This record gives sequence, C-alpha cells and structure tokens, in this order.
Amino acid sequence: MNKNPNYPTHRMYLMLCIPLIISTITTPLLGAVDTAVVGHLFDPAFLGGTAIATLIINTIYWLFGFLRVSTSGFAAQAQGRQNLAEGISELIRPLAVACLLGISLIALQRPILNSSLLFMNPEPDVAKWAAVYFNIRIWGAPLTLLNYVLLGWLMGMSHIKYTLYMQISMNVVNIILALLFVQGFQWGVAGVAAATLLAEGVAFLLGCIFVLRSPYMDVSFLDWRGQFKLNDLKRMFRANGDLLVRTICLLAMFNLFTANSTSFGTNTLAANSILLQIHYIMAYFFDGLANASSIYAGQARGSGNRLLLKRTLHLSWVWATLTSLALAGVYHITKVPLISMFTENHDIRNIALAYNTWLYLFPLVTGIGLVFYGVFTGMTNTEPVRNSMILSLSSFLLSLWLFVPEYGNHGLWFSFIIFGLGRSIYLLLYVPGLTKKLGDLE
Repeated sequence: MNKNPNYPTHRMYLMLCIPLIISTITTPLLGAVDTAVVGHLFDPAFLGGTAIATLIINTIYWLFGFLRVSTSGFAAQAQGRQNLAEGISELIRPLAVACLLGISLIALQRPILNSSLLFMNPEPDVAKWAAVYFNIRIWGAPLTLLNYVLLGWLMGMSHIKYTLYMQISMNVVNIILALLFVQGFQWGVAGVAAATLLAEGVAFLLGCIFVLRSPYMDVSFLDWRGQFKLNDLKRMFRANGDLLVRTICLLAMFNLFTANSTSFGTNTLAANSILLQIHYIMAYFFDGLANASSIYAGQARGSGNRLLLKRTLHLSWVWATLTSLALAGVYHITKVPLISMFTENHDIRNIALAYNTWLYLFPLVTGIGLVFYGVFTGMTNTEPVRNSMILSLSSFLLSLWLFVPEYGNHGLWFSFIIFGLGRSIYLLLYVPGLTKKLGDLE
C-alpha cells in the first residue's frame, strides 16, 4: 500500500465514487420495474399486490444488507494487508452465512407472508396477488443474499467495474424478461416475479465468474479447515450484529414516520411519501461516497497506514460537504418538476411543496453521517455505528413526542431532520478515536 500522504487524490476518489453511485442507484430498480410493468395491466389489484409483496421482500432484504457492508470492509482490510488467503476467507465465511439465511427464509416463507399480510390488511384480491408474487420471489432469497456477499467482496477488492456490470446486467435482464413474460406470454404478476428471480440468478452467475477472474482469488492459498475458527466467526457476527441493529433503527424510524403521516390524512401521507422518495435519491449519492470511503478506510486498517486513513477522512469531509451543497442546490432548481413527476394530483403536489423545505436540510445535516458511516464500516469499527443510530432513534422519538402534537406534519419533518442530524453528530464524536484504534492495532 502506497504510504504517500497525497494518496488517494480527489480524482481517484471521484473515479471510485461515480461507478459506485451508479451501482447503488440501480439497486432499488428491480421492484420498481416490476411495479411499472404490472401497472399497465387492467386490474388495479395486480399493482396493489405487487407493491405490497415488493415492500415485504425489500424489507426482508434490507435487514440483511449488512452482509454486503461487512464483507466489503473485511475484504478491503485483507487487500490492505496483501493477505491472499485471508481475502479468500473473507468471502467463504459470509457466503456460508448468506446461504443458511436464504434457506431459512424459504423455510419460513409462509409465516412471513401471513404475518405481513395480517399487519397490512389489504383487500382479498390484493392479498391474493401479493401472495403469488411473494411465493415466487422468495425462492430467490439465497441468490439475493449471496449476491450481497459477492458484491461486497468485489467492492472491497476494488473490482468496481465488476460490481457495476453485475447490477446493470441484472436490471437489463429483468426488464427484458418482465416485458416478455407479461406482454408476450401473458403471465401477469407471476411473470414479473419470475423475471426478477431469473435476473437474480444471472447476477449470481456473473458474480461467481467475476470472483474467479479476480487476481485475489486462488483457492490453492485456502486452508479449508481454518475457515470457521471461533475467533473469526465472533469477529464477523459482532460486526454484522451491530449493523443489523442499525438497520432495525432505520426501519423503526421510517415505520413511525409513515404511521404518523397516516394520521394527517391520505393526501398528506401521499405527499410525505413523494418527499421520502426524493430523499432516497439523495441518499443514493451519499451511499456511493460512503462505499468509496469504506474501501480506502478498510485498506488503511489492513495496512496499518495512518496517512491513508487521514487522507480518507479528509476526502470524506470534502466530498460529503460538496455533495450536500450540490444536492440542496439542484433540488432547489428542480423541486417543482421533480415532485410533479411523482403525481398529477394538484392537491398532493401543493402539500408536498408546502413541506419540501425540509428536504433542503436533509443533505446538509445528514450527508456527513452517511459518508462517515462508510469510514467506520470499512474499518469494521461498527460499535459507534450501532450506538449513534440508537441515540438518533431516541432523539427522533423524543422529538415526535414534543413537536408532532403541537406542529403536526412540520413537527414530523423536524423530527426526521433531528434523526438525520443525530446520525452525523453522534457518529462524528467517535472519529478522533479512529486513528488511535489504528495505532492500537499496529
């Protein structure tokens, strides 16, 4: 690892970020494509069922997103140490965990679906088509979780183009097959679910090919008997457990936000949903930066290179700040056409515009926390991530209790911003300890 304090440059950081941003933005397209294709069928129940089942599936997979994040961090550290055997081990262990989790989800598909439908309580026709979609997509659970691991490992090993090829290929195959199965074969909801399942299979095959082509993959270096040592498993599960808590906190916040939005009426609920979708678009840009920071931070820990870590922190500060300002500025210019893209209803659009000012604050207060999340996960220093999210959720709950009764939807959005601000402030409190931790590990 180059110990030059000028490494990496701003240009190198951006060249790493851009494909990562593109790759991140493609992630939610699978469910969106399915919803769009089904939306052109004659029965609204098809669309409703697909939307509900997609929400169930995405929530499940979101919970296990730690497989990609932790694998990326551990792989980057192995690369930083130039330890080929360790790098391969950091792929084998999470692959085994992903496979077990995926099989477990298939085994539990009936109670998962029944409890989810009981909670959402959709109309019978909607529930019927939700079950059709879910019962096909759930068989892809092992593929999806294995893909998380493959993507994380390729990302940690700096094979960014491979991750981009995987994601784009999966979405292209999904679009082609969905149109063929629905418009050509008239398979309806089952057709879009089958298309997505096959697209996930294609991505898995590509991921396996890319891993085998990696110069860091040589199974002759692998000690198969040493893959599942207790200390290695404890280290992996500790990091994954912390990241799972983080995800649960996020899900709790969004569910509480939606539940409170519902109490303000259908139009306000719809307007808030539109603003949240725009917030997700902004978040994807920060995720790309976070992934780049994660790779460099992981390499810094693996090589014990304090200069590289300090350089990574500097780049993270600079580009998180510039991206925050840029996103706020772009949103200011495009807010009316952007909101109009989501709805033609004038009442809903006007409500969204009445509350859209809060979205200016989102990138400004949350961007730093989202990017530095990548630094901590790259170092696999996940306790601060867990603790900061618990504190942020606690602040959100307190804000809900104090401000929503008095200020209604403005109070709800203020609480949302408090949560985002907490994600930045509480995590930044741990930054000074990063270089000390690196020194302790040398």
